[in-house]
Amino acid sequence: MPISRRPRTFAARLDSDTASTPLARHLLRAYLAGLPTGGRYTDTAELLLGELFANAVQHSDAPDDRLIEIRFALIGDHLRLEVHDAGTGHPTFRTATPDHEHGRGLLLVNELAERWGHCPRTGGIGKFVWAHIAPTPFPLAA
Repeated sequence: MPISRRPRTFAARLDSDTASTPLARHLLRAYLAGLPTGGRYTDTAELLLGELFANAVQHSDAPDDRLIEIRFALIGDHLRLEVHDAGTGHPTFRTATPDHEHGRGLLLVNELAERWGHCPRTGGIGKFVWAHIAPTPFPLAA
């Protein structure tokens, strides 16, 4: 019987609160630490997860008691991040002036992710935003 290789997936539900963003990043670091090549994703993945999670908290029109679900999976050589929320809105780019403190998150996601997008959640309540992250090259030996 052939052995099926399934992606190693992690999922957790966190409070819809900006105070949960560091916990989301901590869970991602722990997930990546358990993968042989996890270090090749850490910096970019933490930054993008933080942006996607913060967007879900700040821009969702879902009730505050709804949880935000995060999922990570290594698929082939790409890391897939997902952030699920119960809101009805979709991610949109904003034009930020140099003195604005917000409005650049999706620009970072667009530049650093190999691909990203959003989809409705199963059951029709809310959406999820996903990003695929390519591994960084191993540093060359000196």
